[in-house]
Amino acid sequence: MNNTNPFGEYDDGGDAPTSRDETEPRHIPVPRTSIEDTDLPLPTPAPTPFPSPPPSPLLLEHRVLKALLGAWALAACSAEETVAVEDHLGDCGACADEALRLREAVGLLHRPESLDLDPALRTRVLEACLDRRPPRIPVPFWATPYDAETARLDALLQDIGDAEWHAPVRLRWFDGNEPTSRRTTVAGVLTHLLTVDGLVAVTLGLDDPLETAADAPTPSARTEAFWRAAPFPPTRSVRGPWREQAHNLVRTVAFAGGGSGRLPVPYGGFELPLCDSMLDRAFETWVHAGDIADAVDYPYEPPSPRHLHAMIDLGARMLPSALAARRQAGLAAPGRTRHLVPAGVPGRSLRLEIEGLGGGEWLIPLDSPGALASPDHEVAHVALDGVEFCQLAADHVPPEEAAAGQVGDREAIRDVLFAAASLSRM
Repeated sequence: MNNTNPFGEYDDGGDAPTSRDETEPRHIPVPRTSIEDTDLPLPTPAPTPFPSPPPSPLLLEHRVLKALLGAWALAACSAEETVAVEDHLGDCGACADEALRLREAVGLLHRPESLDLDPALRTRVLEACLDRRPPRIPVPFWATPYDAETARLDALLQDIGDAEWHAPVRLRWFDGNEPTSRRTTVAGVLTHLLTVDGLVAVTLGLDDPLETAADAPTPSARTEAFWRAAPFPPTRSVRGPWREQAHNLVRTVAFAGGGSGRLPVPYGGFELPLCDSMLDRAFETWVHAGDIADAVDYPYEPPSPRHLHAMIDLGARMLPSALAARRQAGLAAPGRTRHLVPAGVPGRSLRLEIEGLGGGEWLIPLDSPGALASPDHEVAHVALDGVEFCQLAADHVPPEEAAAGQVGDREAIRDVLFAAASLSRM
């Protein structure tokens, strides 16, 4: 029977030699003896050094402590001075009130700055680069607002999480004399932009994201058709097609050159030249990016002043036609003349003054779209902030609350403000 001896050596019970002589002493380590089991004295521990006494507080006169209040408010005192000042503030009410006033003043001097980049930063960087090396194929100036706004929206979409793509958003526009809305999600807003931008894509010979485009000529009809055709609610996957289409639009108009700006883009009931349509798409992108930012509780700034001015100019140029359409539908007061003022003939005018970002002045003809706006025939003057005018044109501000200043014909002012709200659409 095979076995193993207690020392870990194999023993078959026979005469086979082992690896160690039996007479050799076994080397088994003995247990160590604790000093506590002997009569030896225990070692004396090293003495613990006494902690150094805290520094004695500064004893300063009242006038010196009062002179240190400004430095204390700016956190510029030493540790000893800070302790002395704060101990004094607990005993002196006059100095405590002064310290509170100085600390509040310091808070006004150091306003918290947003971590978000300046919306004009991208434009400034591109302009600086292009000043050094002009582009071989430049983007037309009327397409740069769309390029900038799609890039800003894309940066916002990159920062939101999966769940936020399903955050509720309400699209708003003005229908007749009443505001209306449509409930959707962040992903649904992006599909709306994708399908309406497709009108420009078709004009440029690019693919249409909507397969049933013939049955949906208007922006709202295209959006509803896309939502109905989708088997599932939109998700973040729509970002890829939207982003690719936006890049293709900018690239195509750059290769087509500035002359392509005269191509007509149909919107169902009306059409815009391509140069104005790209501005319109930039405006819609900014407005709906703001809707998305509100839904996910994220700050979002207006466009750069130059781009905002171009968007305001487009709205001001569309006002006469919008006013005439509302008058024809019986939603605005009839003109003061029996017949429409012929094209090129001066007629009643309203001065639209836009203050702040993208500001300027526009004379709006009131009697017919073709009439010549003339300062000699000015009957009203309206002043609005630039961003507020754009919010009015997007039906994010009620017409009754939009104008900051109104002088002149109240009926004409009301008609123009409601015409501006009617520029909005889904």
